[in-house]
Amino acid sequence: MVRPREFDEEKALDAAMQIFWKKGFDATSLTDLTTAMGIQRPSIYSAFGDKKELFEAALRKYTRFHASYVRAKLQTSPSVKESFRAFFEGMVSEQYEGCNRGCFCLNTMVELAPHDEKFEILTREHQMYLAAIFQETIERGIRSGELEEGKNAKTLAQTLVVSLIGLTVMMKSRPERSFVDNSVSVILTLLE
Repeated sequence: MVRPREFDEEKALDAAMQIFWKKGFDATSLTDLTTAMGIQRPSIYSAFGDKKELFEAALRKYTRFHASYVRAKLQTSPSVKESFRAFFEGMVSEQYEGCNRGCFCLNTMVELAPHDEKFEILTREHQMYLAAIFQETIERGIRSGELEEGKNAKTLAQTLVVSLIGLTVMMKSRPERSFVDNSVSVILTLLE
């Protein structure tokens, strides 16, 4: 008879996600994982597989959370322009207020996607999902009359995702705040 697990898998996965997010895949050791997760190696292997499988599970958990977070942020205001402004400015503020880890998915895109097809696909899927969320929001603005009818919602959404990715990666080097704020202002002119 199989013994029931003596730990909360979701809490353990959350802990793994946090340490991978902070250190990246390569720099995270199994000792880092066992310490953060509060479980031993055999339990990690039994519940999640090897380090790469655990990383994949953590990344998938993060992308689900992140997509829900982005969707909710873009629905905070009836104004589409205001929602995007609050979203981009909020992302910048978070980075300057001490949370300078960037986006776990984008960190993975930079670290692993260039040489690991699975992570190339997973990170690209998240980019496409964000573009779909942005497109839905833009289409809402077109329907309401806030955005002009001739806007190409799909292309605009993709451009905003590229801008978001660029900003998020650039923020890792802590550029001058005015540099970033001016860039966000110009990015948001795409919605005019």
